[in-house]
Amino acid sequence: MDIKIYTDKTKVALEFSKFLANFMEGRDVVHIALSGGSTPKIVFDVLVSSFKDKIDWAKVHFYWGDERCVPPTDAESNYKMTFEYLLSKIELPEANIHRIKGEDDPKEEALRYSKLLDAKLPHVDGIPQFDLVILGMGDDGHTASIFPHEIQLWDSDMNCEVAIHPDSGQRRVTITGKIINHAKTVAFLVTGAGKSEKVRIITQRESGYEAYPASLVNPSSNELVWFLDQAAASEIT
Repeated sequence: MDIKIYTDKTKVALEFSKFLANFMEGRDVVHIALSGGSTPKIVFDVLVSSFKDKIDWAKVHFYWGDERCVPPTDAESNYKMTFEYLLSKIELPEANIHRIKGEDDPKEEALRYSKLLDAKLPHVDGIPQFDLVILGMGDDGHTASIFPHEIQLWDSDMNCEVAIHPDSGQRRVTITGKIINHAKTVAFLVTGAGKSEKVRIITQRESGYEAYPASLVNPSSNELVWFLDQAAASEIT
């Protein structure tokens, strides 16, 4: 894995935006799975302010790695956040936006989105392949919406599964390890001191690290990049 550490989350957002712009160069079509959370908000702000006219957005197709089972107008919707901070501010064809329909029946939507990934993404070795999967990580070591108490979902044969938040009981639709580890490139965006313990355990492969879903991110391409601020990386030796 490639671990990049920056002073603060604003610097993480800037450097990741540069990475993304470079990543898109020379590609005719780019399929990207987005993450929710606070750090992507800052990334989207930087993309709009500094890269809006430097990226050919028409060749980008956006998907979501996970979504809360709420309507797209709900404050908790990952789609709503992305639309407000990025999609509404760039020239992107509507046909290039492939959202998870959080308002629909979770099981039916997980199946529909699985089929959508099969239909829209190129296949390599029979599995749909993203060019880039962007991930966050929770204080509990979860990633996408695969939590430690449901870590078995990682190994599902399905492209997508229905996950349940351990505290709220909220249902979420999430892509699985099958899809994440088949991506050409996977990038973690992790900021804040609350993540530092899990960052240390997972990146340094300490005892018990396998209990955390984020530790299972190991793309077959070997293209895994961690973008960390100093607070999140403070316990790495």
